[in-house]
Amino acid sequence: MFPLPPRVLFGAAYYHEYQPYERLKEDFDLMTEAKFTVIRVGESVWSTWEPENGRFELDWLARVLDAAHERGIAVVLGTPTYAVPPWLARQYPEIVTEQASGRPMGWGARQEADFSHPAFRFHAERVTRAILARYAEHPAVIGFQVDNEPGVRLPHNHGVFQRFVDHLRQTYGDVETLNREWGLVYWSHRLSTWADLWQPDNNQQPQYDVAWRAFQARQTTEFVAWQADIAREYARPDQFVTTCLAYHHAALEDDELTDALDVTAGNPYYDMQDGLALPDLTPEGHGRQWVPTGVWALYQSADRTFSSRQEPFLVTETNAQAIGGTSENRPAFDGQWRQAAWALVSRGARMIEYWHWHTLHFGTETYWGGVLPHSGKPGRIHTELARLGAEFERAGSLVAGIEPDADIAMVYSMPSKWLMQKYPPLAKADGSPDPASYHGVFDPLYRGAFEAGRQVRILHARQLHDARGEREGMAPEVAARRHPVLVVPALYLAEDSLLDWFAAYAEAGGHPVLGPRTGYADHEARARHESGPARLVAAAGVTYDEFSNLSEQLPLRAVPGSPLTFPTHATATRWVDGLTVGDATVLAEYDHPHFGRWPAVVTHPHGAGRITCVGTVPGHDLARELAAWLAPAPRSGWLDLPASVTATTGTSPDGRRVHVVHNWSWQPAEAQAPVDLTDVLDGTPVPVGGPVSLGAWDVRVFVTR
Repeated sequence: MFPLPPRVLFGAAYYHEYQPYERLKEDFDLMTEAKFTVIRVGESVWSTWEPENGRFELDWLARVLDAAHERGIAVVLGTPTYAVPPWLARQYPEIVTEQASGRPMGWGARQEADFSHPAFRFHAERVTRAILARYAEHPAVIGFQVDNEPGVRLPHNHGVFQRFVDHLRQTYGDVETLNREWGLVYWSHRLSTWADLWQPDNNQQPQYDVAWRAFQARQTTEFVAWQADIAREYARPDQFVTTCLAYHHAALEDDELTDALDVTAGNPYYDMQDGLALPDLTPEGHGRQWVPTGVWALYQSADRTFSSRQEPFLVTETNAQAIGGTSENRPAFDGQWRQAAWALVSRGARMIEYWHWHTLHFGTETYWGGVLPHSGKPGRIHTELARLGAEFERAGSLVAGIEPDADIAMVYSMPSKWLMQKYPPLAKADGSPDPASYHGVFDPLYRGAFEAGRQVRILHARQLHDARGEREGMAPEVAARRHPVLVVPALYLAEDSLLDWFAAYAEAGGHPVLGPRTGYADHEARARHESGPARLVAAAGVTYDEFSNLSEQLPLRAVPGSPLTFPTHATATRWVDGLTVGDATVLAEYDHPHFGRWPAVVTHPHGAGRITCVGTVPGHDLARELAAWLAPAPRSGWLDLPASVTATTGTSPDGRRVHVVHNWSWQPAEAQAPVDLTDVLDGTPVPVGGPVSLGAWDVRVFVTR
């Protein structure tokens, strides 16, 4: 982990150049009142840095950095390469991204450029070097953000496609190998020469799509690494290099991209107001892709950001006020900013930075609310955040870089997610293909763990086992000790060696839980020519060849003697694998005249551990019960919590234990302390078994040794 200041950094993106009148001193006075310790600047205004080709205006930011330094506010300096100036678009129209071959997307938004084009690279490097040479040594600057939310598009430009063909030639050697590996005998797609490869626009071959999406993600990784290397030429040893990630972007493989960075930075946005209420009555998949609904989804966004490098991270953007378009005006209830910020910190955030300081008076994001409203006058949001800033100041180094606890680990697969976007196994309620199918399997299992009071660590498949040899991975016996329960949902693309790793993990004492679609295809997305669960049939004590979508939820029935005890209204949803039991133990069954022939959940001992197969997308009740069985003693120690209360725990860098307890409701609530606690914010001791009282939309932070 790159060294950072010994407290949670707290602030906002600040754009003095967007202000309608001079107010620099007033802004910094208000930031100081709110206990801000960091701002992000400079990343959005290439045309301000370089108004015309080769004419730079760099001095305008000096006043901002000087003012920040005078107030003890640190600065993250951004490079502006994601927002192309009009003169560059006019002089080099060929750099525009083609969203389909030969069809340019046009200008007027952002991130329109093919960032691999030599003309773009020349000008991007020139402006980046000019800015860094001018400001890298400024004492306020603690780090650099290169570009901004990369990977938003899949460029189809001629040069990109030709590099893709070159990549295939280097990977497969000759077209006959590609024909065989991709199965191009199908529909007469066999190539006679590399020139025969078709453009990706209308491609319907899954093997092609797997390679295309992986190539696009690596183009993004290479671009960010290229900029990061430039930044490091100017950076002091105490300055970090990062970029901010939007995890839903199409051309992003976050665990690979962050290898080139010093620290992960992410932009988690979330639904506010009733979207943060518990109990949560919203269905799976509710909300926009980049603004999910539910407390569980807020926690998942933090766990995804932690997963990129398996270490604490920065939040470079999150909700200040209303977020999104003109019809999405739902700023938080009082207390919810504190709740969300402390939730993120409890899962490893070392910086909470809002987008943004001052609500814009023009442009696309006029109604994406900042800390200050359009009037520029401090109001409710500023008051709420000032309270939070004082709390971070009081908590100090204790909560900066918490290592979050995990009762259950879950394996994440970007390649499987990409494939399921184009070839979804699940259907929507109207029967149409669901491009969110990957999360349609992953999220119910995550949410079930969250609602059972179990904490989750997300691990990328590559972090466990990298068949390409680019990362050492984790030995199965080490993983079994660190993460004794490993839920593996929808890992459709899996190398033989990875499936063998899961068997070795169980042999060493681990408990892999295989969800629907896991291991059904190999690394090329070729359906395996063996029964499922592939390579694990003997170890799992079960097999299947048949599967079905579900148009309606299926009721479940308990099996006598099963450790799973769920209410009579528990259901299976969306999918059934036709599990045929060998010597496995059945834990749950479908109550249905046809599907009842197959079990819903089975388990089987293997070596020192066991393998469990879940043949459906579990409904809420089954998912919660499954998590409680997998991890019967939550590491947090908090038991019998009210329905609106959550408890999150982790270890401070100095070894002390931190407990963050929330009440996500209008109604006050009370829990019992599992150990002797001390309130970090007011010093109040709470003995073991003593009451922990929480008001409406409240959060309390405790420490114990």
